[in-house]
Amino acid sequence: MDTTGILDRLREIAGSDRVDTDEQLLREASVDRFKKYTAVHGIYDGPFPIAIVRAGSTEQVAAVLAFANEHGVNIVPRTGRTGTEGGLETSFERTVVLDGSEMDEIVHVDPVDLLVTAQCGVPLQVLEDRVRELGLTTGHSPQSKPLAQLGGLVATRSIGQFSTLYGGIEDLVVGLEAVFPDGTVSRIKNVPRRAAGPDIRHVVIGNEGALCFVTEVTVKLFKYRPENHRFHGYLLDDVRTGIEILREVITEGYHPSVARVYSEQDAAQHFAHFAGGKCVAVFLSEGPAPLAEATGTAIEAIVGRYHHERVDPQLIRDWFDNLNWGPDKIRAEQQSMLAEQRLGYTTEVSANWSVIGDIYDAVLSRITKEYPHFADLTLLGGHSSHSYQNGTNMYFVYDYRIDCEPREEITKYHIPLNAIIVEETLARGGSMVHHHGIGKYRARWTEQEHGTAYPILRRLKDAYDPNGIMNPGTIFPAGER
Repeated sequence: MDTTGILDRLREIAGSDRVDTDEQLLREASVDRFKKYTAVHGIYDGPFPIAIVRAGSTEQVAAVLAFANEHGVNIVPRTGRTGTEGGLETSFERTVVLDGSEMDEIVHVDPVDLLVTAQCGVPLQVLEDRVRELGLTTGHSPQSKPLAQLGGLVATRSIGQFSTLYGGIEDLVVGLEAVFPDGTVSRIKNVPRRAAGPDIRHVVIGNEGALCFVTEVTVKLFKYRPENHRFHGYLLDDVRTGIEILREVITEGYHPSVARVYSEQDAAQHFAHFAGGKCVAVFLSEGPAPLAEATGTAIEAIVGRYHHERVDPQLIRDWFDNLNWGPDKIRAEQQSMLAEQRLGYTTEVSANWSVIGDIYDAVLSRITKEYPHFADLTLLGGHSSHSYQNGTNMYFVYDYRIDCEPREEITKYHIPLNAIIVEETLARGGSMVHHHGIGKYRARWTEQEHGTAYPILRRLKDAYDPNGIMNPGTIFPAGER
């Protein structure tokens, strides 16, 4: 079927008003924030999607997918468009972007079972505002909260700033609805737990649109008690000390909602008004007042075993209040990129406590010694922001001046720096990605990431998407088959 035939059929399925073919919209839809520097210069090299379909219902999603599957039309699912790893790029011809952003109904809030059900296009900020009116919270708060939408958060296996207490999105999702490429609609019911075979929620959570399209999600709710929040901040001598403090807090059984350590370099950009060349540790304890107080007391005692300086808690509270990224901050970043020809990226990984410090040192050492454009770096550091009983993550940050044409920025800076971090992490048994997803730019390491378990993942793709129409190149390397 030619492009005209595809567009005619899509208009029949969704309605003409839901099929966008505006050239500029298609150009902008061909990338995500992985290519933010070329995008801000108006550079889009394609291939471009042939249409954006703004689905209005699960039935429309199912009909579009069934049609695309039958006729070999590639599909890139999306909602909030906050992806950073190329997962939303249209890397192949004959691609349709299937957008669920207008499926934005909060279906039901249940204050007894502490559940909320919402369609995929509900913005997380809208959902959070709604449940807070009832004295509740989702407990999920990524920096993209003002922009991110529920379907994308589930599809990318998102995590939030309060994960050490509430968990990642995989811990919050109770049930969901998803549509597979043949048009099959599957619902996973809302129960606290079951032992009825493997947990099939995880076929959907984190699939990045490579297996199915998430249309509806039910997540847990928690009581919201901001009056009990206790902020803690400390200056430390080095990252290793900070990691050891994190390990002690978590493995002793305490669960602050926030537990972070910033390297000297990273702290300098976040806390320039008080860091003074030191590492910074940040904690937030919350919950019922006795529990918040006990957690805060324990943090004070553990940090007290190490050389430190205490930071005014109000400074930490003020920083948290301005941490999230909304439209204003994105516009400011774009203006800065154009005016100063510089930008920054992050690559987040995870590993066990015993090796995370080695990974941090190895990455900084290798970049310092081997990266040919090291002189262009204006920042190289990292922070740990999500911790577990057996380990933690490391968010590597790197900013650089751009001494090349806009099209060359990714290959000169971002891709090689990202590769060094991934390679050093995998070499020491860590995971190459903690929460941003594999996308298209880490897909070449997917098999190495999973090792002998990779065939389990590969067979999911073969079973659910045998024609390979779902977000090709994401998670599974393009052309692998």
